[in-house]
Amino acid sequence: MRDVRLTASAGRTPESIPARAGIGLRAPHYAQVLETRPALGWVEVHSENFFGAGGRPMWVLEQVRRDHPVSLHGVGLSLGSTDPLDRAHLRRLAALAARIQPGLVSEHLSWGSVGGRHHNDLLPLPYTEEALAHLIDRVQVVQEALGRQLLVENISSYLSYHASAIPEWEFLVELARRSGCGILLDVNNIYVSACNHGFSADRYLQGIPRGAVVEMHLAGFSARQFDGVPILIDTHNQPVAEAVWSLYARAIDRFGPLPTLIEWDSELPSLQRLLAEARRAQSILESAHVRAA
Repeated sequence: MRDVRLTASAGRTPESIPARAGIGLRAPHYAQVLETRPALGWVEVHSENFFGAGGRPMWVLEQVRRDHPVSLHGVGLSLGSTDPLDRAHLRRLAALAARIQPGLVSEHLSWGSVGGRHHNDLLPLPYTEEALAHLIDRVQVVQEALGRQLLVENISSYLSYHASAIPEWEFLVELARRSGCGILLDVNNIYVSACNHGFSADRYLQGIPRGAVVEMHLAGFSARQFDGVPILIDTHNQPVAEAVWSLYARAIDRFGPLPTLIEWDSELPSLQRLLAEARRAQSILESAHVRAA
């Protein structure tokens, strides 16, 4: 049996993520990516899937890292929780970042734990001054532990709090300004939340300063009904919707070409289908380059 235990590569330094389209690397595609070496701008992985010290997942990630820039995207740190920050989780994330030297590290504007029990979802925060101060402190702790900037991503939401007094985009911008974090702007999440809550997706884009956004995400959603009321769910099991492609083009016009990820996490398509989505994003990025020339 192959010994897949590895140590950190000597002298490895972070490789910046280019302003190109990338894909999320998921286990069913590991073998094909290694065998075919497709043309990829970059890849993103879920950090928690690689917290083990060795094994095949880490071996695969090391192989992919030799060919492509890598971004680490976390889903379990629960930045907005009132539970104490999980220091063991943060140590594992810092060790992974030290080993892989990713171009970017990101997490979510959300919470998912209370009383030490974790919910299997990314839950929205009340957008209040108290919650903002709490999140600023925790983001700064994470950045100090990592020794690098953290990107924070807006989530899709299906409820809002009566206590919320700050529009989400203003909350996100103020978090970035006061903590020094970057913004990972998920265009699909903006569209889903705008439809669910009745705000303007374009107002969201206009509320974020140019230069604050470091990366973008695109994904698919599903339409459902709850008590007869239509609702969009961020399922990541569909192609990117046409309305989201249109919003993405407007986002690129505002913020310029940025690293853009295609997320597809369940009911995974073929690698070829995933790459086709990335090519469409790449064509929009290239059109923006031409207009800027």
